[in-house]
Amino acid sequence: MQEHYKKLLTYAYNITGSYEDSQDLVQDVIEKYISLDQSEIRNEANFLIKSTVNHAINFKNRHRKKMVYGEWLPEPLSFENAENKLIKEQTSRYTLLVLLEKLNARERAVYILKEAFDYSHQEIAETLDISVENSRKLLSRAGKQLQNIKYNPDTVSLPAETDILHQYQQALSEGNIPKIEELLIDDIRLSADGGKRIRVIKAVEVGKSATAQLLAYVQQQFLGNRPHTFHRFNHQPAICFWQGDRIYNCHILELDSSGMIREIYSIVDPEKLKRLQ
Repeated sequence: MQEHYKKLLTYAYNITGSYEDSQDLVQDVIEKYISLDQSEIRNEANFLIKSTVNHAINFKNRHRKKMVYGEWLPEPLSFENAENKLIKEQTSRYTLLVLLEKLNARERAVYILKEAFDYSHQEIAETLDISVENSRKLLSRAGKQLQNIKYNPDTVSLPAETDILHQYQQALSEGNIPKIEELLIDDIRLSADGGKRIRVIKAVEVGKSATAQLLAYVQQQFLGNRPHTFHRFNHQPAICFWQGDRIYNCHILELDSSGMIREIYSIVDPEKLKRLQ
């Protein structure tokens, strides 16, 4: 059963955006499978995948409304963490996980199965108990909402990402608004997630000037001279600010092809940060 676990967990995480919830639902699927009469099951892997995907869809439908301070953001993951059991190459970029929240659970599952796991529409139809035509329609609707974003694109090189992180941290530490603005695209979007416990100043800020001013204010009021570390979470550059031995705030950046910052995801929710440390 262990040979299936990583793949099942990867399916579930891409659909739910939560590693902890994915662990629980995959464990539930495995426990139910063990208790079944398996003599009629011809393909164990397919049965487990189908069960996991549909369980994840049902979970996502039940938890569609998330009451948090700010904007609900997915749980970020580091592939350097030994506890992370996901398949790296088939795990969504962080920005895509955020965008997938625009879709309903079934559209999301179809998109993931097609783009991450290279399923045919026939295989998707069999997994979700829908018609091939319905699968095509769901993928078309998902693609339109996601504006044809590639599943796991490379934007800039790793050295360039690191340089941008250094520039970003330096501009923040100085509270230098013009310098921050130089790093941002005009319609930059900043989203903040405080979870159920931490109030954030603003859920979403849009625009270069407003975002730079908000970042400078947060730096002055809350981040100060906190130690920082650079990382890569869900295939994207990130900077973490520390309070003692725990991460206090994490900024995950989405860069365009020229290295400009076009999205900032500020995660303050301690529940989502605890696995990173």
